[in-house]
Amino acid sequence: MQDRFVITPPDWLVRGPAARILALLAGARAVGGAVRDTLAGLAVADIDLATTLSPEAVAARLGEAGIRVVPTGIAHGTVTAVLDGAPIEITTLRRDLETDGRHAVVAFDADWREDAARRDFTINAMSLAPDGTVFDYFGGQPDLAAGRVRFVGEAPMRIAEDYLRALRWFRFQARYGRGAPDPAALAAIEAAAPALRRLSAERVWSELKRILEAPDPRAVLGLMEAAGVARVVLPEGTDLAALDRLVAAGAPAEPLLRLSVLLAPGADLDRFARRLRLSGEEAARLAALRAGPAPVPENDEAALRRLLAEFPAGLLAGRSWRAQPGRPDPAWQALRARIAAMAVPVFPLRAADLGLPEGPRVGRALAAMRAAWLAGGCVADRASLAAEAQRLIASGLL
Repeated sequence: MQDRFVITPPDWLVRGPAARILALLAGARAVGGAVRDTLAGLAVADIDLATTLSPEAVAARLGEAGIRVVPTGIAHGTVTAVLDGAPIEITTLRRDLETDGRHAVVAFDADWREDAARRDFTINAMSLAPDGTVFDYFGGQPDLAAGRVRFVGEAPMRIAEDYLRALRWFRFQARYGRGAPDPAALAAIEAAAPALRRLSAERVWSELKRILEAPDPRAVLGLMEAAGVARVVLPEGTDLAALDRLVAAGAPAEPLLRLSVLLAPGADLDRFARRLRLSGEEAARLAALRAGPAPVPENDEAALRRLLAEFPAGLLAGRSWRAQPGRPDPAWQALRARIAAMAVPVFPLRAADLGLPEGPRVGRALAAMRAAWLAGGCVADRASLAAEAQRLIASGLL
């Protein structure tokens, strides 16, 4: 098998921050996702480089050129150059001395093939020189063209080096896979599934989010169920039929929205959020999507104003996707457009408008007037609300 071929160097390789750094680090190459996505015809987001130079030599050479260098992972051979506001990771070629499924002890005396051999998938193990030469030691380009996500070398060994690779396989399968999945990969993942409990919550949640934001994650989530991975990372249970309805309706690829339907009915959301260490904002949004009223196409303007007075428009849109039957529907799309176009009603009455001394009666009066304002469709103004409050106070009803 030919281990190299030549392409027309992409724009990011011949000009801009990466090109300048490559010119300073003779023999360095681009590696990983930038190479893969260039060959796949996809937009390149992050650029990573690799070099035979030590991390200290990289930092010194770039520093002499006036480029800021941050020692982000120097123990593992990685520094980050910040040039024109763009961070670019540069890693010294390495080989593993010890692995325990989560961490690795590395040595910086590898060659390019040896460094590529320690990577996860063949499609991520390619490197690209500034002249456009692609080095492909393990058949990544044919796998990419065929939509095949395959581990480098022996799948069980790659997974045992870092069990997160089992979850990463599902993420890459969702994005790049086509046709039948690689049977060797699935067999190795199924055998390793119990060991995924050793992974940190943060790493699991990070990968799960990326799986859920794939254009259509349904097939890989089914594979996760079949391989016994879902019951390890989502022991709360899953509802794949509900996710199928959401995706079929055309809902956006928002991880928390998809998670809100994927988690089984009755799942303990607080426990889930603590287990995977969701941020407070993520946990609150997940809970809010799963509970509370949802707008429907039959709502009139007054009903929508009442909902907007109580809940953010984005949350209402998410709830509407959850409520929509599993098919595209112009009526539901029009509903979300109506919500997006509406001004958010703001309760106009303030304590100072009541002319009352501070005390519990002020709170009761404001609460009563807000209830009346909501019941009336959120259109009453300050003067009319204040007048009604004064009438109720005078009559002894407040």
